[in-house]
Amino acid sequence: MKKSLMACVALVVASVGLAGAAEKVQSGLEKGAKVPAFYVKDVTGPNKDGDELCYRCRYGNQPVVTIFAKEMTDEVAALTKELDAVVAKNRDQKMAGFVVVLASDQAKAATTLEKVAKDKKIEQLPLTTFKGTAGPKGYKINDKADVTVMMWVEGTVKVSEGFNKGELNTAAISKIVGETKQILE
Repeated sequence: MKKSLMACVALVVASVGLAGAAEKVQSGLEKGAKVPAFYVKDVTGPNKDGDELCYRCRYGNQPVVTIFAKEMTDEVAALTKELDAVVAKNRDQKMAGFVVVLASDQAKAATTLEKVAKDKKIEQLPLTTFKGTAGPKGYKINDKADVTVMMWVEGTVKVSEGFNKGELNTAAISKIVGETKQILE
């Protein structure tokens, strides 16, 4: 009886722990939503020495993957490198993408982005900054999400996922890379 009671208590404690840990953060536009224009400061892309630009506008109806991050962590850099390779392999389908670091201090973020681009040899995805941590107006970037990944084609969202701090790991990166098929088919 005592063993069964202990097993029951352990099961309840484990269930409560898993329920809290498994709670995903909703961040970004919902699937099926239209993607509005917004402007970023280009750090490593074709307009790196120019004014702000709108990659949403530039890429038009192409298949696009975008990472919104509060900071360029090792995990975000790893995801960026993986998606950079996917974009390179799918240039024939006009796949594109860009990374947006949501930053209060854009100059400080830019220094980090330049280093990451050079160290990781990121060549396809421009690394950009957006002034402020709230993200572009109307994009529904959850302030609790450290990373938000959105993919769209023909201006319509196909994938939108938010990640809490520590959730962007090797398994999550593989899952995101696999989801690029949704904008390439």
